Amino acid sequence: MNVNRDSSHGDLMGRHVRLGEREIIEIIQGKLDLMPKMPIPFGDDVSAVDIGHDELGILKTDMLVAKTDMPPGMSLWQAARKAVVMNISDLAAKGVKPIALLVSLGLPDGLSRKDIESVGGGLNVGAREYGAYIIGGDTGEATDLTISVSLFGVARKGKVMLRSGAKLGDIVAVTGVFGKTSAGLKILLQNLKAPATMRKALVSSVLMPEARLKEGLALVETGAVTASIDSSDGLAWCLYEIRRASSVGFVIDKVPMAAEAERFAESNALDPFELAFYGGEEYELVLTVKPDLWGKARDAVGRVDGRLMAVGKVTADRKVLLKTDHGERMIEQCGYEHFVHNI
Repeated sequence: MNVNRDSSHGDLMGRHVRLGEREIIEIIQGKLDLMPKMPIPFGDDVSAVDIGHDELGILKTDMLVAKTDMPPGMSLWQAARKAVVMNISDLAAKGVKPIALLVSLGLPDGLSRKDIESVGGGLNVGAREYGAYIIGGDTGEATDLTISVSLFGVARKGKVMLRSGAKLGDIVAVTGVFGKTSAGLKILLQNLKAPATMRKALVSSVLMPEARLKEGLALVETGAVTASIDSSDGLAWCLYEIRRASSVGFVIDKVPMAAEAERFAESNALDPFELAFYGGEEYELVLTVKPDLWGKARDAVGRVDGRLMAVGKVTADRKVLLKTDHGERMIEQCGYEHFVHNI
């Protein structure tokens, strides 16, 4: 997700570029020979290969580019750590433990020894926070700092939480609240004001994100989750991604709004709904859960000091709706897409 832009929904529909990230990916995929019997098809958060012994090798790659992914105030150490965390978040959404990382660095002229040490330190801390190690990589000259991380993990066959299994009547759940990072970005990018304590909490959510790995690993063992995705591109966008993969709809009846974001919206005359659904960068998990196993899933997350909150239900009509005391409201398919920026 690009953070160096206005994430308000009012601007989301205002720009148009012919090719967006999804269309570019589809074009490239159309030129590729498909590997026979791909364990995870194109279009999910990770890729996989069958490595035998009833196991899958799980692969993930994503890159951070300073121009689009480092907001003002983010240090090189924080950017390097974030590049690792955003990859681990996708494995968390699949319930897969990361083992090893490769890192390729595109480095611009002018970085000092101290700068390089900061990048290396951030990479190592990000990996070790989640029990993984960096085992190699590459460096090259670039016009902008680029950190490309490739991540490897192992999962048993049938033990990966995909996007494509949501069923009618399943409970929609999240592992945390939303809106803090959207508010934090408005502070960093637009210089909006907040009291010191609130500002610290909101900005910290941007500069020091956390992947919900322990929650994902606990949930996959329950067998309760039917679909899962991480929320880095926004809550609304990931609901539509599960909708597309599972051919279902959603009614959301409880907005998982962070209290700080709600107060920030009120003091800055913003719509809290926009902050919660269209901001992104939270790295929470958004899941659908079998109703008869809800208690098992909630308790499993609680045992690893996480939380699982029910926010809605899966429906059959493929709409994505918010239901409140004032009626129903369409949740639009808006979020961040590279090359289009805001859609």
